[in-house]
Amino acid sequence: MARLVSTATKAMAVVVLAAASAALAAHDYGDALHKSILFFEGQRSGRLPPNQRLRWRQDSAIHDGAEAGVRTGVDLTGGYYDAGDNVKFGFPMAFTATLMSWGLIDFGRSFGAHEAEARDAVRWATDYLMKATATPGVVYVQVGDASRDHACWERPEDMDTPRTVYRVDAAHPGSDVAAETAAALAAGSIVFRDADPGYSRRLLGRAAEVFEFADRHRGAYSGSLRAAVCPCYCDYDGYQDELLWGAAWLHRASRRREYRDYIKRNEVALGASDAINEFGWDNKHAGINALISKEVLMGKDEFFRSFRENADNFICSLLPGISGHPQIQYSPGGLLFKVGNSNMQHVTSLSFLLLVYSNYLSHADARVPCSSSSSAAAASPVQLRRVAKRQVDYILGDNPLRMSYMVGYGPRYPLRIHHRASSLPSVSAHPARIGCKAGAAYYASPAPNPNLLVGAVVGGPSNSTDAFPDARAVFQQSEPTTYINAPLLGLLAYFSQHPDPAQH
Repeated sequence: MARLVSTATKAMAVVVLAAASAALAAHDYGDALHKSILFFEGQRSGRLPPNQRLRWRQDSAIHDGAEAGVRTGVDLTGGYYDAGDNVKFGFPMAFTATLMSWGLIDFGRSFGAHEAEARDAVRWATDYLMKATATPGVVYVQVGDASRDHACWERPEDMDTPRTVYRVDAAHPGSDVAAETAAALAAGSIVFRDADPGYSRRLLGRAAEVFEFADRHRGAYSGSLRAAVCPCYCDYDGYQDELLWGAAWLHRASRRREYRDYIKRNEVALGASDAINEFGWDNKHAGINALISKEVLMGKDEFFRSFRENADNFICSLLPGISGHPQIQYSPGGLLFKVGNSNMQHVTSLSFLLLVYSNYLSHADARVPCSSSSSAAAASPVQLRRVAKRQVDYILGDNPLRMSYMVGYGPRYPLRIHHRASSLPSVSAHPARIGCKAGAAYYASPAPNPNLLVGAVVGGPSNSTDAFPDARAVFQQSEPTTYINAPLLGLLAYFSQHPDPAQH
């Protein structure tokens, strides 16, 4: 839940934001974008392509799916490791693909020379998700035993922990992960509409099939697969938001009336206005409302006016100094802060929503009415962009520690990230296998990681003091994840072309 911030803290945040906007930071957003995309190559599972640029990574998990394949012939190679471990979790992977795609859909022109490599990053995920949904009535949602994997510290190229395959089906429902997968495939279909029309059609067709399965067989996947998926990626917020989210993306991709009608018919039943206090792999409510609001702001569908009202209220809660709204907390240095692990996932996702919504407002020549009693409390698109840019600049080094939280960007960045492949010597440097427990010495070492996971954004400061220990053992702060980087792509692309938030 968003916490109320004290008047003093709000005032401090306002001062920090105002000072930051007064002078444009000299950041190379294009370089940061390139590196943020490159990070995904370090997360690749499966057989690596000839154009792999992070050469310290090699093929891994090339028999994934073999356990299930004894019966079904399923191929589950490829996809992404979610973070610093060697498990493939379908729920966050699908969300990662959806957010990367959203960035390309809304800000594709801003990607410039990096657009093709960003599409490649999306395709590495959607190719895998197509494999995971190839069997009708089944979605394969995880490869790897998380508890066994987390008991080891070993390179993905060496891993010998069980590659157990987990699935949802009619008897073991998982509407959340299935509907998020449908959203990812639908969003991906828009990304590839011009670049690869045949692939785009296949993605959209599969998205419709998977969504129908998710809706027909309702239930949370952490109820069906609790021992496997919890506590790593339990669905704490229910599956209802994913059903609306999946329908919203299918509507945007297909423009079919059935999805528009589904959203409106289920708006209350599936809780469109519930828990609008965050946005991430588990809770899609804020994203749903922002995404659907485009229809209203473009003057296309008053049918969805309530979604815009929900989105307005959420956006106002993110803006420092807006009276009458519960405020998201900010650190003294100006970082958006929510209680819990891996704070940067909130920073990048919420900043992305601010930018997306500012874009929709700009095209509609509209503002966010943050108070019904005062027009002065209405926030402009420029204000939203300034808050989003301040968060991006904090990540890139405009913070009290003068540290970039993106590995490889700037003169100072985290050196001891919680990431097995990065912290262990590469296969080329150390050809002999490093066993499950043998990696512990590298984990405990104070030495910097030998392999640079370029572009990785770590969890970052996890308290209100802007402190960061740069220690492998403090995984809450030092571990990168795909879903931290995914929304950052759109942000970096936009600011690479529009470094001044006042100019659109």
